[in-house]
Amino acid sequence: MKIKALFLLAVALLAGLPSFSQAKKWSLEECIEFAMKKNISIQLSMLDEKLAKVDRKDAIGAYLPSATAQASHSWNVGLNQNITTGLLENQTTQFTSAGLNVGVDIYNGMQNYHRARRASLSIIAAQYRLTKMREDVALNVANAYLQILFNKENLKVQQQQLEIDRQQQARVQDLVDAGSVPAGDLLDVKATVATDLQKTIQAENALLISKLSLAQLMQLENFQDFDTEDSDYPLDTTGIMNESPSTIYEKARNERTEVKIAKADVEVAERDILLAKGAFQPRLQGFYSFNTRAAYADRIVDYQQSVSTPFRPIGTVGSTGELVFTENFVPILGRPESIWRQFDDNKGHSFGLSLNIPILNGLAVRNNVERRKIALDRSKITLTQEEVNLETNVYTAYTDAQGAQKAYEAAIAMSEAREGALNYARERYEVGLINIFDLNQAQTLSVNAKSEVLRTKYDYIFRMKILEFYFGVPIYNKQ
Repeated sequence: MKIKALFLLAVALLAGLPSFSQAKKWSLEECIEFAMKKNISIQLSMLDEKLAKVDRKDAIGAYLPSATAQASHSWNVGLNQNITTGLLENQTTQFTSAGLNVGVDIYNGMQNYHRARRASLSIIAAQYRLTKMREDVALNVANAYLQILFNKENLKVQQQQLEIDRQQQARVQDLVDAGSVPAGDLLDVKATVATDLQKTIQAENALLISKLSLAQLMQLENFQDFDTEDSDYPLDTTGIMNESPSTIYEKARNERTEVKIAKADVEVAERDILLAKGAFQPRLQGFYSFNTRAAYADRIVDYQQSVSTPFRPIGTVGSTGELVFTENFVPILGRPESIWRQFDDNKGHSFGLSLNIPILNGLAVRNNVERRKIALDRSKITLTQEEVNLETNVYTAYTDAQGAQKAYEAAIAMSEAREGALNYARERYEVGLINIFDLNQAQTLSVNAKSEVLRTKYDYIFRMKILEFYFGVPIYNKQ
């Protein structure tokens, strides 16, 4: 049985090996989707949206009546007036009281209405801010993703150049052994190979750092094995460069989130002014109150003539001075009435209307309205500034995209020329017309030209992404 168990465990471990050896390759869409769920800035913006919704619930709740209930029970210990006999006695008495108060706003200068409208506008503004944060994160993820692709391609170039120089070293070694070239050429080639190896290591480190940067941007916990797909993105599939900057700006002005945020802030500021002005107007409230009470003292149930003093004097006859007596009755005490009976007997109601008319409050309301007007002017200026910034950004992005396109085309032409020059230099070196130093120079220039092609290519792709972003084209197509 032990052998069988060990065999099953070994099979399970072997079956699980491929899942560990094959790391997941993340696409750009997957990276952005993951960042949308995990990014801290997005999570904070989502909390702001939830808080705005809670504020709207407060505004809706202001329409509802206010109701409070109260109850109390007290003990009075010591010298107290007997509520039955009216005499001061050392005793302990208990009392219970309960009540209910209800109030409702009938008119308060439309403040509840304006508060509810403002809360709805605040939710819209919070949603715009959340959208803006998601767009910014998506753009940052795309930039970091393209940086990884560039570092991957650059690493391939450095590795290929290292392999070419190693082959060159082998050929020079044969030439040195044959006595065709001096031994110094071999040393130069070895130095070139060492330099290539150093550049390869630097390219590997740059790739690793770029992967870590994207993984941290995504808030990915297990980022040690993080890697991206080896995909090649087309340079221009939307034809965005066929559009004029003014056309892109006009569409961006109607579509961009930062402008929508500024417009929503203006509407909120306008509603704040109406809300502040509502404090100038009278406030009419309706109210209703209910209360009742109960005592735990003995109660008078009947009267009887006193046995010890059946009569008591009440005065004298004026002419004779003779005392006048009357029967002396004393109360008969019984147990307290039931609590619920007392509550029913002692209940009371009150209701009515309350009108408050503001006359003078130290100019507080007027100053608050002035502050709201200043806030509105600030919001309008911010909206204008956002539109100006957007126009500047669009024209800058368009110019950058044009420049990146031309730089990429120039880099391709230079790389092709450097590649031709390198082949020509190799031919000349083979026949002894140039030395190894000149050949190494040609190789270095060719490698640099290839790296420049990669750099300008991915810079051009990112510049196009930004321009498409302003035109309303999403960073990726969400399925």
